[in-house]
Amino acid sequence: MGQTASIDDFRAALTRLSAGVVLVTAHDPEDGPRGEDVGMTATAFMSVSLEPPLVLVSVRVGSRMEELLDRQPRWAVSVLSESQRHIAGRFAMRGRISDRLLFEDVSYYRGEASGAPVLGGALAILECETEQSVVAGDHVLAIGRVMTARTPSAEGGPLTYFRGRYRYLA
Repeated sequence: MGQTASIDDFRAALTRLSAGVVLVTAHDPEDGPRGEDVGMTATAFMSVSLEPPLVLVSVRVGSRMEELLDRQPRWAVSVLSESQRHIAGRFAMRGRISDRLLFEDVSYYRGEASGAPVLGGALAILECETEQSVVAGDHVLAIGRVMTARTPSAEGGPLTYFRGRYRYLA
C-alpha cells in the first residue's frame, strides 16, 4: 500500500471543495411510544444515477443516523436554502441536545413515502429507500433509491459549505 495523506492535509484540501448542504431525516418508530424523528446536516451528498434514480449520503459510523439507517430503510433529504443556515448549524452540532428538541420549532411535515420529517421551505425534497450500504473508513455510504422528488420552493438560492463555513452563492 502506498503513501497516505495526513489527516490535516486531507481536511485542508477538502475544505476547498464547495458542497451543497442538506438535512437528512428519518423516523425511528422504535424510540418511545410515538417514535422519534432524527436529523443530521450533511455536505457529503450526491446524485449517483438517473436510471434508476439513486443518491448517496455519507454518515459517520456510530452516529445516531447510522444506527437508525441500519434498521430503518426509508429516509428523506431536504436541500437547504440560504435562509435555512440556522437549521444546518443546529443539526450539525456534536454532543447536541435530543433530536426531539431539535425539531421543536422547525417547520416540517411528514413525507408520505418515507414517514420522515421534510422541511418546509426547502429547495428540493427527496424521499429515499436504502438500496445498499457500504462501509468506507469511518463512514457508511447509504445509497438510496429516490421514491419521490419534489421542488416545492423556487425562492432563494442554495446554502453551500466552503472552507469550513456556510456560504451563499452570489
